[in-house]
Amino acid sequence: MTEPDLWLTPGRDAGPAIDALVSAYGGRRAGLAGLVAALPREGRRLRRTLSPGLAARRSWTWQGPDRRDHFCWPRGGTSSADAAVGAAEAPVPGRVLMVSWYAKTMPDEPTQPGGQGSRISVVDLETRRYDHVLLVRAQADGSWKPLQVHAGGIAWVGSWLHVAATAKGFWSARVDDVVEVPAGRRAETFGHRWVLPVRRGHAAGSGEGVEPLRYSFLSVDASPASPASPAAPGTGPELVVGEYARGRRTRRLARFALTPEGAPVVGDDGRARPLSVHDSGVAGMQGAVVSRGRWHVTTSHGPWTPGTLVTGASPDAADPWRPRRWATPMGPEDLAVWPGDIPADDRLWTVTEHPRRRWICELRVPR
Repeated sequence: MTEPDLWLTPGRDAGPAIDALVSAYGGRRAGLAGLVAALPREGRRLRRTLSPGLAARRSWTWQGPDRRDHFCWPRGGTSSADAAVGAAEAPVPGRVLMVSWYAKTMPDEPTQPGGQGSRISVVDLETRRYDHVLLVRAQADGSWKPLQVHAGGIAWVGSWLHVAATAKGFWSARVDDVVEVPAGRRAETFGHRWVLPVRRGHAAGSGEGVEPLRYSFLSVDASPASPASPAAPGTGPELVVGEYARGRRTRRLARFALTPEGAPVVGDDGRARPLSVHDSGVAGMQGAVVSRGRWHVTTSHGPWTPGTLVTGASPDAADPWRPRRWATPMGPEDLAVWPGDIPADDRLWTVTEHPRRRWICELRVPR
């Protein structure tokens, strides 16, 4: 483990611009709880199905248009179990999963250069109903611009939702800011009923000679009190950050302290610095989580071969990683943990990306 000169600089809060956006769309925030309560019975719904993967316990797939879509691709995953860590009360009732997507540029659709940006799917796991929420950047005049990031990982802590932005760091939104778009204006939001404006960006920075950290994926570690990661007093859970890379590029894993409310802990210099940085991540990492002190990492092998789940006690151990081939469906992405009352009841969640082979998959935790 090393401690290179890396940091995040939080941007200005976009609260006034968000207020203007809310006013432009009717003057009321629905919030995430309002969205979940309004999911229509006849709307989008996950379908229980089988999937490849030796560690797969249960799997669901999207409705046909989302399952086949070559334009929008699933990337990150987080749940209300993450959000409830350290919270006085659950941020929403029931069990909720969130999945991020980003819009690709399609060679046969030159007029659609990824212009829709990124979105979040909110899934009520009790009813399996879901809907999409467009991520936007609010403007002072009440208008907005799409949030155009890869969204390779998301982390929901308290009322904060953090969205990975690769070389740019990550963006943060408050789930209470979800706004319902009036029916007559949904054409301007690409058909979305809901929008979620981001509050601020956290810009990645580094010292001279240090390669900037790429925020490829994110997750929440609910148990940061360990010798390898001494969280500051008064902090909440930790944000786990990792880099996707193959070849000679860095593939680091880092941890940042979060406040009990879920925001990055900022020092006297106005910057958030990692508590630890590990240099020995796995090639091709798509997601990483820490569960009860053990690391779990997904890697993918293209659209036709099931993915690998890699487990280890520490990235800096002499022989840190134990790969389990064919553990996940093909194309696994981000990971999240749903803890049980005992270790045997813990579950991992991942989402897969390839059209017609898209699953939300609950995995058994390797021991």
